[in-house]
Amino acid sequence: MPLHLRRRSLFACLAALGLSACGRGGAKPLRFGAHPWPGYQLLYLARDQGYLPAAVQLVETPSSSASLRSLANGTLDGAALTLDEVITARSRGLNLRVVAVVDVSLGADVVLAREGITRPQQLRGRRVGVEPSATAAVMLDAFLRVNGMDLTELKLVELTVDEHVAAYRSHRVDAVVTYAPASNLLRRDGAVQLFSSAQVPGRIVDVLAVQADRLDACAQGIRALVHGHFTALAAWRADPSPALAAMAQSLHIEPAELAAVLKELELPDAAANHSWLATDVGRLNESARMLSRVMRSAGLLPEQVDGPDLSLLVDDHFLPAT
Repeated sequence: MPLHLRRRSLFACLAALGLSACGRGGAKPLRFGAHPWPGYQLLYLARDQGYLPAAVQLVETPSSSASLRSLANGTLDGAALTLDEVITARSRGLNLRVVAVVDVSLGADVVLAREGITRPQQLRGRRVGVEPSATAAVMLDAFLRVNGMDLTELKLVELTVDEHVAAYRSHRVDAVVTYAPASNLLRRDGAVQLFSSAQVPGRIVDVLAVQADRLDACAQGIRALVHGHFTALAAWRADPSPALAAMAQSLHIEPAELAAVLKELELPDAAANHSWLATDVGRLNESARMLSRVMRSAGLLPEQVDGPDLSLLVDDHFLPAT
C-alpha cells in the first residue's frame, strides 16, 4: 500500500521565494542551516575552530522540517539535508543542488520502542512518532516492508525530531522513528531498538545542498563551507578526543555516545566526494535513482512519468582539488 504521511505544507510559499542578499556586493554571508545531527556537527566544529570565514553564517535549526521551511521562504541559501529530502524538495519546485556528501547512515537512523516492546509486530495499533519529513517516511516504509506490516496498522503521531524525547517521556507515543541525539537520550530511558538504517544501506545519505540560484552569488561562501567541513573532518580524525568532546557537548550527549554513533556513519572525505559527485556515474546519482524508485513506489513523490529531474542534482565545482 502506498505510504502517505500527513505533512505540513513546507513548500506552499515557493512561488514567493525571495532573493538572497548573499552576493550583493559581498555584504551578506552565505546563510546555511543545519539541525542537530552528529554528521552535521563537523560544520559547527569548523566554525568554532576558525575554519569558516565571515562569508559563512551557520544557522542552527531545530529540525530538517524547519530547514526546509526556511529554504522555501528564502531566509536560508542552503542547508544540511538528507538526499531524499533534497529529491522531495526538487520534485515540489525547490531547485537544490548538492555540493558535498557529509555522511551515509549505516545504522544511525532507528526505530525505537518503549521498554517491553521487543518485536515490530507488537506496534500494531500503537502510536508511533514520525517527523513530517521524507527521511522519516523512507525509514518507516522500509521498517514496514521488512517486517511485513502495513501503515494502517499503526497510529501515526506527527512530531518533529526536537519533540521526540518529550513525547516519549510523557507517553504520547509508544515508538519513534528517530536519530541522534534524540536516540541516545531515549536509550537512556530504556527505549528498545526495533530497526535501523543498517538494514537498508544507502537509503539515508546526508548532504550539503544550496539553492541553484545562489550558486554564483554565494560561490565564495559555498567553497569556504565545503572546505571547512573537510578540514574539520581531517582534524577530528587526526585527534578525535577534543573534537568529540566539543561536538558531544553541543548535542547534549556523552563523548562515548557520540563516538558510537559516528561508527554507524560513513564519512566521505574530499577525495571520496569526487567519486560521489561525479557527473552521471557518481554514487550520489546512483543513490538518487534508487531512492526515487523506492519513494515513488511508496507514494512519497508526486505522480510523474520521469520523476524529479536528477540531471542537475549535483555541482562538484566547490570540492577541494585532490
